[in-house]
Amino acid sequence: MIMGRMLFLLLLAVSLLNAMTFRLYLKDGGYHTVSEYKVLQDRVRYFSTERGEWEEIPLDLVDIKKTEAEQKSTEETTKEEAAAEKEESKAEREYHKEIASIPAEAGVYRITPQGMKPLALAEQKIVNNKKRDVLRVLSPLPMVPGKSTVELDGATSPFVITDERPEFYFRMWHEERLAIFKLKPAKGNARIVENVAILPVTKEFVEEPIEVETFRRQVGEKLFRIWPTKPLEPGEYAVVEYSPAGELGLSLQVYDFSIRSKSK
Repeated sequence: MIMGRMLFLLLLAVSLLNAMTFRLYLKDGGYHTVSEYKVLQDRVRYFSTERGEWEEIPLDLVDIKKTEAEQKSTEETTKEEAAAEKEESKAEREYHKEIASIPAEAGVYRITPQGMKPLALAEQKIVNNKKRDVLRVLSPLPMVPGKSTVELDGATSPFVITDERPEFYFRMWHEERLAIFKLKPAKGNARIVENVAILPVTKEFVEEPIEVETFRRQVGEKLFRIWPTKPLEPGEYAVVEYSPAGELGLSLQVYDFSIRSKSK
């Protein structure tokens, strides 16, 4: 499919150059649409694209200066279009090469000029807000009665990014939801992923993450590209795969990162 697209772009660029047409202007205000012309001694020989054959016309009837300007402008435009198609083809090849470099293992990956860098899967903990009891676990997070917070250890992530609109590739574990959360500072040198409460009687979860508005695009099997719609302020964030809470608890896969200004 990729090779077919490249071949199409190449043929299109060649056809643009070969099928270039312009106007052979006449002094009476008329013109002929041509693809080529030659000025002979007392006449102009041209290939008419309307009739598909060579024809001749007296030189005195042709506005050569205006025709030359038209031809030059058309050639420049055609070359620019062919160059744009070539750049588009190059960018598409590089994009598909980048996607092919993403490992098959589930996880979050960031492409940088220095190469691909995976984000670490963070170890989470459930913290009961009343007693600050800590239950350390990966996922799924078990049901904890009352109000709790899902937290990560440390005031900041070791994965630092200075780009305000970072892009990530996420090879998902399951067909679930994908988002970027903004993390809040918590007591005891930690970061809050989201607040969670279990409603009485129904035992339903109420989750309160701070979700960042993002663009998402599927680029392969369980492979998505995700990036924020607006620049991110300096702070703590995480790319998160999650699903609605069920009987076993919350299903969260958290990959944290820190946004810092380039000046720091």
